[in-house]
Amino acid sequence: MELNRRTVIAGAAAAGMAATTLGGTAHATGGRKPVKTLFGKLADGTKVYSWSLENGGTRLKVLSWGGVVQSLEIPDRRGRYANVSAGFDNLEDYVAKTPYFGALIGRYGNRIGKGKFTLDGKNYQLSVNDGEQSLHGGTQGFDKRVWDVEPFVKGSDVGLHLYYKSVDGEMGYPGTLKTKVTYTLTRHGDWRIDYEATTDKATVVNLTSHVYWNLAGEGSGTIEDHELQIAASRYTPTDAGLIPTGELAKVAGTPFDFSRTKPIGRDIRTSHPQLVTAKGFDHNWVLDKGITARPEHVATLRDPASGRTMKIATNEPGLQFYSGNFLDGTLTGPSGRTYRQGDALCLETQHFPDSPNKPKFPSTVLRPGQTYRTTTIHTFGC
Repeated sequence: MELNRRTVIAGAAAAGMAATTLGGTAHATGGRKPVKTLFGKLADGTKVYSWSLENGGTRLKVLSWGGVVQSLEIPDRRGRYANVSAGFDNLEDYVAKTPYFGALIGRYGNRIGKGKFTLDGKNYQLSVNDGEQSLHGGTQGFDKRVWDVEPFVKGSDVGLHLYYKSVDGEMGYPGTLKTKVTYTLTRHGDWRIDYEATTDKATVVNLTSHVYWNLAGEGSGTIEDHELQIAASRYTPTDAGLIPTGELAKVAGTPFDFSRTKPIGRDIRTSHPQLVTAKGFDHNWVLDKGITARPEHVATLRDPASGRTMKIATNEPGLQFYSGNFLDGTLTGPSGRTYRQGDALCLETQHFPDSPNKPKFPSTVLRPGQTYRTTTIHTFGC
């Protein structure tokens, strides 16, 4: 029988295992103001800070470098805390080695084929950084920028406002884009992300978060025993460059069917051509709900051993599930353990990859006078 999250947190506090990051216990009635500490300096002397937040039994550490989630700690069914996100314990590795661990992604999450698109009759060439493709905004995307950070406490919520201005032509994208991303920890320990952006020239935008999850704990090994459910009856198959072909294929009867909960490892080693090409799952699921006015539940991830669960709600139309296929044992996390293939996974809420070149996909165009807004909520349980 699974325990109620509030009961687990209360039990942990009573046992002296409650949150200590900010020097106090975790309460369901509100957190304290985020604490800022120096994390490191870039080669040019720019200071990078770490912000520690705590609320409702969830502990979160965020870097001003790339808006990176360095750690996110939640309790298991026995009230024992663990960091469930992959990352590093030093700035140097984030700058030189990271495969987007925990990062804010922009201007465009996922891939744009050959780094090219046409908008209003004008051709644009983007920064290419993944073979022939532009991935996650190019060589110097939002994940490699220092964000301005403003902490807040609002009622029973605690969080951070992160700001970044991307100038016209940066990485080849048109328009000066002003971006605001808000990370909120609610009184119940939910982690909410609100994205906003405006532009002075027509452009394309697709912001997302690239946290690598392992609900058993960072550095604990494979996620293939995690159970996953995705509310999607179709997905977007890709070509050899992992660019969508434009087809919205049915998941029924394929390894891509997560409409009912199943272990990730059940079908990941099958010889399906799409799995062979991507070396596992690295695809966009077309959410059945489509674009919605408010966030709706679209996915549930569970680690049976610890009992930890994560539910994702979003108003976005797509979800990229990446099974950590290119982790190769060369990166070491805060636990001192290396990350190997399948040791963490990503669930990135988004519009579809290569949408600027696929007229039948939901549009990612943002024009002057419009405001890009999207929300994703992670709800943790045990």
